[in-house]
Amino acid sequence: MPTINIQNFLSDISRIVGAKYVLSETDVMAEYLEERRGNYTGEADAVVLPANSSEVASVVKMCADSNIPIVPQGGNTGLCGGAVSKRGQIILNLKRLNRITDVDPINDTMTVEAGCILADIQQAASNIERYFPLSLGAEGSCQIGGNLSTNAGGINVLRYGNAREQVLGLQAVLPDGQIWSDLNELRKNNTGYDLRNLLVGSEGTLGIITAAVLKLYPQPRQVETAFVALKDLDSCLELLTAARIDSGGTLSSFELIPKLGIELAEKHVPGCRNPLSTSSDWHIIMVYSSAANGTDLRLTLENTLENALDNGIISDAVISASETQTAQIWKIREGLVEAQQLVGERYTYDVSVKISQVPEFIERAGMLAQSKMTGIRPYAFGHVGDGNIHLSLFQPDDVDGTVFRSRLPEFDELIFDLVHEYGGSFSAEHGIGLLKLEEMSSYKDPAGLSVMRAIKQAVDPFNIMNPGKVLP
Repeated sequence: MPTINIQNFLSDISRIVGAKYVLSETDVMAEYLEERRGNYTGEADAVVLPANSSEVASVVKMCADSNIPIVPQGGNTGLCGGAVSKRGQIILNLKRLNRITDVDPINDTMTVEAGCILADIQQAASNIERYFPLSLGAEGSCQIGGNLSTNAGGINVLRYGNAREQVLGLQAVLPDGQIWSDLNELRKNNTGYDLRNLLVGSEGTLGIITAAVLKLYPQPRQVETAFVALKDLDSCLELLTAARIDSGGTLSSFELIPKLGIELAEKHVPGCRNPLSTSSDWHIIMVYSSAANGTDLRLTLENTLENALDNGIISDAVISASETQTAQIWKIREGLVEAQQLVGERYTYDVSVKISQVPEFIERAGMLAQSKMTGIRPYAFGHVGDGNIHLSLFQPDDVDGTVFRSRLPEFDELIFDLVHEYGGSFSAEHGIGLLKLEEMSSYKDPAGLSVMRAIKQAVDPFNIMNPGKVLP
């Protein structure tokens, strides 16, 4: 392969997308190079901002012909370094592909380009009295292409599933510049390999998603939200079981909140306040929602909580009486994430185990961590209804930050070995990126890794699509 003159190459790219959409000055590229948590700062020869799938395809074709690696990027809100680039690579950011091209309320589908902001998709669905259930903390800035590339989760997985379950069709640009399009809005299409599900969750290593057909659902007419104090951690499973039975399929969220999280949120995040006067080590935010008329969902939730109180499963609860109070309840959930970023160094883990194992796993993880480092503070929260735990371990007050950071590998091994013992996943919803390559080598089934490498080699033989991510 002859040496490429990068300036000539970028000039050719400029003729495709327009000169102002090829960024090569370091200060201009800065916002695209910094990973959200600050764990990685990338470099790049350029950031390219195409306007449509044809421009994406042309840029990819040029990169393939010149053997220049591409790092696809959406809203750059990922937490595992999946959109971080190196010198000699270009970032291909899709934010200009931001059109909603079709909304079909009869078919309950919406066709969108990959750069659409998740919150805008939610609002567009609401405008036609439909509901798009994918919901997560970064929804005001994350893009649907990135959500699909990482198979994002969020607070509604319990009822609606991950991002993968919200997609009927895709369009993607393959590593050689071909456009593969399957935007037919079909609910049945049994014609060979499911390329859609291969691309969803592949983190841009097999192709660049440029558009998607999304499933819509009836807009809930009734939404009832409760903030609940548990008797103890084990009680969350009893409450979850009761809620599933009582709700008749309307349970949509079941979020675990630790006492420490509430305390930190109240201290560090303006507007956060515990709606209960009683004290408990563990709390739950639970939501019943339904599009049906003629059912009293509030009464159903009241009955669930009354029975749980009578049976000693919970010690207190409040059901939201207004949209304002509902927002205040969810602000606690958002605030505990924000607060943990303000209290010093920490180790963080996004893991999953069987739902029935959640309390035991949390207890064991905390005890093991404390036995290894005196004073370390476990901080577990997350989506109990689908087995996804976000676990942080806070730096002890008497341990130096440099020492604490140096011990990260042994705590990673401790937590991931425990996850493996439970048959769980070391990455529940955030993906692999750069951050979890070592865990892929250590814990992923070797046969599965072999198949993944074979697929990558077949689809992207020159390894130009997001190289160095996902596969160790």
